Amino acid sequence: MITLEYLVAALVIILIPGTGVIYTVGIGLVHKRLSMVYAALGCTLAISPHLLASIFGLSALLNSSAVLFNIVKFLGVIYLLYMAYNLFMDKGVLEFRPNQDKVNNNAIIKNGFLVNALNPKLSIFFLAFIPQFVSKSSESPLLSMFILGLVFMLMTFIVFVIYGYFANLLQYKVIQSRGVIKSMQKFFAVIFAILAYKMANI
Repeated sequence: MITLEYLVAALVIILIPGTGVIYTVGIGLVHKRLSMVYAALGCTLAISPHLLASIFGLSALLNSSAVLFNIVKFLGVIYLLYMAYNLFMDKGVLEFRPNQDKVNNNAIIKNGFLVNALNPKLSIFFLAFIPQFVSKSSESPLLSMFILGLVFMLMTFIVFVIYGYFANLLQYKVIQSRGVIKSMQKFFAVIFAILAYKMANI
């Protein structure tokens, strides 16, 4: 069931930077190392509703219903723009705070979850990707898809933590300059705005 081909294909897909990677890297740059683990966890947990939707065929409905697809897409665009606005206005979980012990890790998990969960393409992606690696001789295709999905989530978490870890190594250079912090927040604001634009045009 879990073949080398599946692991390689999944790894290539996960390594491509998207909203989850960008969010985790941003957290790693401005907060403690544990916070970027929470960010990776939130982004990874966001995969679960898309995985379940694919397993039970709900993503097929999403794919066939333009109205439903556009509603989910619209919510995703709005949330990405909300994140961009908070960053640009020096607010939110990517804002640097001198006392990082007061960082709300629950908010980090929540934002990471929403950044990924409100992307309707993920459900359609899983519907197209996971079944390709389910053996035709499998006695329980749904169980096989679930296990493959869990492996994908585990790999996602590990890769995101690695991204966040290396970003965190650069933190000491970032926190020495408030100007760098401000510029970085503006940079991430622009990135999230671009991602919102791309999502709006899918």
